[in-house]
Amino acid sequence: MVKMNLYLFWMIFLFFMGFISMFLGVYFMQYDYLFLLDWEILMVNSSCMVMTLLFDPMSLIFVGCVLFISSMVIYYSLSYMSLDVNNIRFLFLVLMFVFSMFIMIMSPNMVSILLGWDGLGLVSYCLVIYFQNFKSYGAGMLTILTNRLGDVAILLSISWMLNFGSWHFMYYIFIWDSWMFYLLLLIVLAGFTKSAQIPFSSWLPAAMAAPTPVSALVHSSTLVTAGVYLLIRFSDFFLNMNCMIFLLFSVLTMIMSGIGASFEFDLSKIIALSTLSQLGFMMSAIFFGLPLFAFFHLLTHAFFKALLFLCAGLMIHCMSDSQDIRHMGGIINSLPFTCMCFCISNLSLCGLPFLSGFYSKDLILEIYSFSGFNLFIYILYCFSVGLTVSYTFRMLYYCVFSGMKIYSCQSFFEDFNMMFSMIFLVFMSIIFGSSLMWLMFPMPPIIYLSFFMKIVPLIFIMLGALIGYELSVFYSSLNLYSMDFHYVSFFLGNMWFMPKCSTVMVYRPSLFLSKDLLDMMDMGWGEQLVSNSSLYLAYLLGKFNSFCQINNLKIFLISFFLMLLIFLI
Repeated sequence: MVKMNLYLFWMIFLFFMGFISMFLGVYFMQYDYLFLLDWEILMVNSSCMVMTLLFDPMSLIFVGCVLFISSMVIYYSLSYMSLDVNNIRFLFLVLMFVFSMFIMIMSPNMVSILLGWDGLGLVSYCLVIYFQNFKSYGAGMLTILTNRLGDVAILLSISWMLNFGSWHFMYYIFIWDSWMFYLLLLIVLAGFTKSAQIPFSSWLPAAMAAPTPVSALVHSSTLVTAGVYLLIRFSDFFLNMNCMIFLLFSVLTMIMSGIGASFEFDLSKIIALSTLSQLGFMMSAIFFGLPLFAFFHLLTHAFFKALLFLCAGLMIHCMSDSQDIRHMGGIINSLPFTCMCFCISNLSLCGLPFLSGFYSKDLILEIYSFSGFNLFIYILYCFSVGLTVSYTFRMLYYCVFSGMKIYSCQSFFEDFNMMFSMIFLVFMSIIFGSSLMWLMFPMPPIIYLSFFMKIVPLIFIMLGALIGYELSVFYSSLNLYSMDFHYVSFFLGNMWFMPKCSTVMVYRPSLFLSKDLLDMMDMGWGEQLVSNSSLYLAYLLGKFNSFCQINNLKIFLISFFLMLLIFLI
């Protein structure tokens, strides 16, 4: 009962605070307000320690989205984690996670950004290892060690900003000199590690070892979006430098994750790779010079991705915790409401017209088409959009529609707490995109394109749906394409071997090197000459003494004959 009261209290509190934050954000946006709140924590001899909070439309609306999703995740967890012994610990870890994200969003100061940034990394490690098995420990170590690289980059940027006179980055947005280039490199490194861009992508699917409600929170609006949000805050600096190499990395991340999801059979990892693809989409929009549109897609993506994870969590829960999509199929007959929400979130992810994902994705693609930018990047963009539809249709085919591959004697149930959370997120996945577009862009950009350029995204979407169907459909006489080309699918489905590069290729050489150093230094010449030599000499003397004692008669006779021989000679 105490557990239920705690979960309900924090759900209502976070929802109410999210509503206030969203209302204030819309109000500030309409009247173009910005507040800086300085809280003096300590003052000693005219040296003061101040905590600064930035209240502007961007931070308030993003905090509102985070609090809305957090409240629904906590209400969902009331049923999902009901049989767990440590569910109160789980609740407080989630609250610490949300608080760290709040600090990070509201801070214009690099030191307080580090406080929230580091809190996200540490609490995410505690949540990834929550189930306490060897797989979770390995995933947790990969997660926190990769994120520590970003923490080091933030620390170095703090030390670098000692050259400027203040740690408030917003003071220097309109200033550019040679020092800024190195600061931006550190910020981009931090954003790439936190948002899992190439070559730091391997930790994101590994972090799926956490409970599913945590994954819904992490992959929608908190941990992985922190890097995107930080780069949006620093986006004005990128106008002064060439970002083509960063744009290429983010587009390659989209392609790699889309192809990997098309050959993956773990439901949670498919959705994690989908998140990675959308993060690459946001990052590429930032480096292309569209930070406001990237922020728009960040907000719309948060709701339908949280809904996607909550639906997948219930499906996995009813499958006796089996995450293999080959064990599923025909779930729509047993979980109709969950499958309906699952389909809506997937269609919003694909960019179906008039769902929330359509407004942000289509706008970015059309502005990119209008800009006359690099053709190679444009083709990769459209191809990655087609891949999104491909793995989405493949996932729907396996999980929802294709026959009956489910285990026997399963207990299917749709709890009210879970259904309520899904209803709210479905509502936001449908109307939030259009509502936010009317608020953020009261005069939307008018983009004149030819008919062919206008339907290019639609063509790639149809091709992606066809490829997804062809990759998944099989009959008794027809094998899967991925089985016919096993080596190709094995390479494409392993994220270009990035998980192995981040784990085995890192620690195996270091283990061999440490063994050689142990043999040469600790077990080297000093060990052989000082410790082992005296031991070996004592061993030889003892062996000789034992030989003399056992064979004393033989030795006496041999010595007698030798002495006799010497005298005769």
